[in-house]
Amino acid sequence: MSGHSKFANIKHKKERNDAAKGKVFTILGRELAVAVKEGGPDPANNSKLRDIIAKAKANNMPNDTIDRGIKKAAGDAGSVNYETITYEGYGPNGVAIIVDTLTDNKNRTAANVRNAFTKGGGNVGTPGCVSFMFDKKGQIIIDKEECEMDPDELMMVSLDAGAEDFSEEEDSFEIITAPEEFSAVREALETAGIPMVEADVTMIPQTWVELTDEDSIKKMNRIMDLLDVEDDVQATYHNWSE
Repeated sequence: MSGHSKFANIKHKKERNDAAKGKVFTILGRELAVAVKEGGPDPANNSKLRDIIAKAKANNMPNDTIDRGIKKAAGDAGSVNYETITYEGYGPNGVAIIVDTLTDNKNRTAANVRNAFTKGGGNVGTPGCVSFMFDKKGQIIIDKEECEMDPDELMMVSLDAGAEDFSEEEDSFEIITAPEEFSAVREALETAGIPMVEADVTMIPQTWVELTDEDSIKKMNRIMDLLDVEDDVQATYHNWSE
């Protein structure tokens, strides 16, 4: 995928998310609740919670909102049982799409996800139908303009902390980790004062699909827009080379 800027794609995704800031905070609130329920409310003893707090701050969630979310989750950890369900399917021209959801009503979520695919000319498939086309990895994106550290030094900090790969793009640095090493690498960069545009465990496509006709692009955007506004959807991954 030479010449395709991952950072530009991240920025595009952020602009899409910024248009629905409330949705982003809803997503993060649910992730905080699940992390607290699984590992307790103390970030010092809960690495998953530390990662989500860092992600919340990167998305400009106020500290008091984060604190309230943690306290609320700690106080009523048993009141809402969110279930993680992943859907896989196809968009136009065989674009592979994975949808991660966190829901308290799986019938509602299934219907809404299926509706998004259908309206964009796609279809939901069986579990595992497209996930083999992706690698689950920790991915950290750093904006070159915001990073004062020398690239070689940044690479060494990353690799010493356990990163698998370090690459330099036109406008950013990308650090890839195994999922189990993600927290350690992110915290090492945080300790070194490196600002991160994006830091998350994600699904990275092994190959990319280009959409050349306007109708297919319109349909794919329709699927993505409908999934973006769906409250139960936590994240979407696809191999469309936008």
